Amino acid sequence: MSAAPGRLRVLLYLRAAEADVPAVEEAYHRISKDLAGTPGLLGNELLRDLTAPGAYAVLSEWESLAAFRGWETGSAHRGTTSPLRQFQDRERPSPFALLEVTAEY
Repeated sequence: MSAAPGRLRVLLYLRAAEADVPAVEEAYHRISKDLAGTPGLLGNELLRDLTAPGAYAVLSEWESLAAFRGWETGSAHRGTTSPLRQFQDRERPSPFALLEVTAEY
């Protein structure tokens, strides 16, 4: 089965000290509510890494790279996502990845 053409998934890697875990989860929920209805955004998930304490990823799905870029370059992007910025995993070469869906079952 082939994927819908051009769908995009974005992974944002996060890391928090044990005391900050509730703040990560609270920020995720607040941002998700603010992003509800964003054109092109199909949904998102907060994923906890079971092998690394305090490590999380936010996986969002977008209709296309163009839809994501349109939102990313818009004026609301930085303000809306700022509550999670302090938790971005800076130990990685990049705290995020853009992944195009090329196949799925």
